[in-house]
Amino acid sequence: MPSFNELPLSRPMLRNLSQLGYDQPTQVQSETIPSAMAGKDVIAMAKTGSGKTAAFGVPLVEGLNAKHFACQGLVLCPTRELADQVAKSLRQIARAKQNVKVLTLCGGVAIGPQIGSLSHGAHLIVGTPGRIQDHLRKGTLSLEHLKTVVLDEADRMLDMGFREVITDIFEQTPDARQTLMFSATWPQGIRELSACYQREPVDVRVEGEASAPDIEEHFYRIAPGEQGQALMAVLSRWRPSSCIAFCTTKQQCDDIAEELNVNGFSALAIHGDLEQRDRDAALVRFANGSINVLVATDVAARGLDIKALPLVVNVEPARDGEVHTHRVGRTGRAGESGHAVTLCTPSQEHRVERLDRHCGGTLVWGDVGRLLSAPLAPVVPVMATLCISGGRKDKIRPGDLLGALTGEAGLPGKAIGKIDLFDFQSFVAVEQGLAGKALKALERGKIKGRKFRVRLV
Repeated sequence: MPSFNELPLSRPMLRNLSQLGYDQPTQVQSETIPSAMAGKDVIAMAKTGSGKTAAFGVPLVEGLNAKHFACQGLVLCPTRELADQVAKSLRQIARAKQNVKVLTLCGGVAIGPQIGSLSHGAHLIVGTPGRIQDHLRKGTLSLEHLKTVVLDEADRMLDMGFREVITDIFEQTPDARQTLMFSATWPQGIRELSACYQREPVDVRVEGEASAPDIEEHFYRIAPGEQGQALMAVLSRWRPSSCIAFCTTKQQCDDIAEELNVNGFSALAIHGDLEQRDRDAALVRFANGSINVLVATDVAARGLDIKALPLVVNVEPARDGEVHTHRVGRTGRAGESGHAVTLCTPSQEHRVERLDRHCGGTLVWGDVGRLLSAPLAPVVPVMATLCISGGRKDKIRPGDLLGALTGEAGLPGKAIGKIDLFDFQSFVAVEQGLAGKALKALERGKIKGRKFRVRLV
């Protein structure tokens, strides 16, 4: 594997990558960056965690003319969560050049502030297909000077029904643009997109280098309507610090989350009907340890960057093996062991039978009677979350919030957890026992000399 010094990169970029801790390029980076730097189209098949963002981000930044304040690079992502992650990484990579502006354009939030930001120009745009299309229709986004378009997790975008939207966006890009496509799989739809919009693309295939995840799977036959009771029994047996429970419908997510909370568990539902602010708050609270269980549909869970997940529960079996593998694969990552539990009613056993055949008949069923007979034992979250009505647009930084809590509030630094900043609100995790004290202190005091509304969420 070559070092970054052997790739055709500028000295400022090499220094920046070193400062960011990029010691050695991954396979997808070493095989993609030279071709992308040479202006060639690339289609790369690589899994999440293989270093794809830097594989396209480094060439994007290196190819920018920072003095030309226009959209030169466009990155399309399937979800807002992934777009936010990509934009954050691109801003770090862009430190190699002065005055590079990266703008995120995603749905679920008001379009007005985005229009205002676009009026000031941006070099790189990261967004979801639907919102990018909205701006193109309104004439608030121009792709006249676009050099490169990137499809990140292209297969997921097709799964989510974005094919026509992506086609519409491509038709509004310059013919001479460069196209980089990244996908974990190689379905027919991806091949068709590549044939339509790429010119003799360099084909990069990254085989899985990591060892098989250490996941112990359990299957239980339950009676109809017993899903909530069985899920609580599973949570009581394994007592995970965090768990995703996958449901089939939005209504089921809401019902299961409500049943968990009524019985002393800490859960939130996440699905497509949530307002973006509520979705942001749910994901923040799950990531910072303020809730233990996220009850989600498959589509809502796509693109979530959730690490160290000890347990996944299928409240209903997935409809096919690929979806099951994707769900279960969220646990047992990064060398950690994990558990996956699938609950199944008699009418759903055909799904598990298909999965059993796919796995060579190795699935083992657990004793549901023994599982359900044990007393419930909810896990209490160790953290609570404060929501402050000010964010990046108010020039608030993590250090300002930390200072307010450790200064006037007198909280020890170790009692403060993850801090998340959004444009117009911020979230701070505080140890559960000190949350009331922190709330009162921030209500009485000021942050950067200003009063902000504060509440526990």
